[in-house]
Formats: sequence, C-alpha cells, structure tokens
Amino acid sequence: MGIYRAGHGSLEVICGPMFSGKTTELIRRVARAQIAKQRAQVFKPSIDSRYDSEKVVGHDSGCLKATPLDRPTEIFRHLYDNTRLVAIDEVQFFDNDIVVVVNKLACRGYRVVCAGLDLDYRGIPFGPLPGLLSIADEVSKIHAICTLCGAEASRTQRIVDSGDAVLLGEKEAYEARCRAHFEYFNEEEMLPLNEEIKADWEAHPG
Repeated sequence: MGIYRAGHGSLEVICGPMFSGKTTELIRRVARAQIAKQRAQVFKPSIDSRYDSEKVVGHDSGCLKATPLDRPTEIFRHLYDNTRLVAIDEVQFFDNDIVVVVNKLACRGYRVVCAGLDLDYRGIPFGPLPGLLSIADEVSKIHAICTLCGAEASRTQRIVDSGDAVLLGEKEAYEARCRAHFEYFNEEEMLPLNEEIKADWEAHPG
C-alpha cells in the first residue's frame, strides 16, 4: 500500500438523505482534485451494485470508476504510492472498521472524502456514520427535496413493506422527506428512550 505522509491529511464527510446529491458532490471533489493533477482513487462497498458494480453513479448520471470492497481494510491493499485523494461512496454500508481505516489514512497525509446516509430508513444514525462525523475535519450535510411538501428533506422514507435493515433501491422503494412528513413505522423505531426519559415523555406527550 502507499505510505504517503507529506503535508496534512484530512477527512471530509458528505452526508444526507437519498436523492440529495451526495455522490454527485463526491464526484465533483474528485474531479477538482484531478484537474489539480492529484491522483484520486475511488472505493465503494461491493454490496452496492444498483447502477454498476465498478462505478459510483450520481443521480445526474455522472460517474467514476471505483474499486468494490468487501471490507474496509482492503483499501490498504489497493492504494497506489502516488495517490493523494481517497474517495469512498455509500460508506454507511461498511462496518465500524471504516472509521479506523479512514482515520489512519488521514493521519498518513491522505485527503479522504466519504459520502453516505447519516440516517437509515427508521430515522436512526446509520452504521459507522456517527463515528465518521465525530472525527471528520469537515462535514457537509446536504438536503434533498421533500416529496410531499417541497421543503428541505433530511430523512429517507421507505415506502415499501420490508423489515430488512439493508434494502437496495431507488424511487420505487424510497422517498426524501422533511422531519414533519417523515413517518416512523412504529414508535419503537424512534431513538431508544431510557426509562426516566420514557416516563417523562408519556407523562407530557405534548
């Protein structure tokens, strides 16, 4: 793997709901780095094969060649010595090892750009995103448009009947929603409440 250490590394996280343009923004940052003659490598989880198994594809049809990975640590085996930017799309599908991997890369001087869903279909923080957000040098939370009212949407509504934690799909399975129009499947899927908070909530339902 590469052992680049010159300069200062960084971690940038692009997050938001589906249809907000996260991948498009990641592609834009990679393109700008390439214009500046910086070598960039793009990675994605192998589970995400909706458009292409070896490309990341934005909703505006922009795309980049990407290396699919089963595990985050495989990034180390694929890095070239002259790589300066490491981009990772759909980062929410990796396990928490991705937090350690990208932190190590940033500490070695790489610019790391990650894009992913910060909330799952239940409105709960998604996989490794809380850890990535806490160690990021820069966070860009971008919004979609609520399909019901046109306001800024920060959540992804699953509109098909499925209890699968991971369900790949696009407009046939999901919609972008604002907080006001996001519907929990049931109240138990809200962020868990401890007993004291639960008692106060039930006593003062508002």
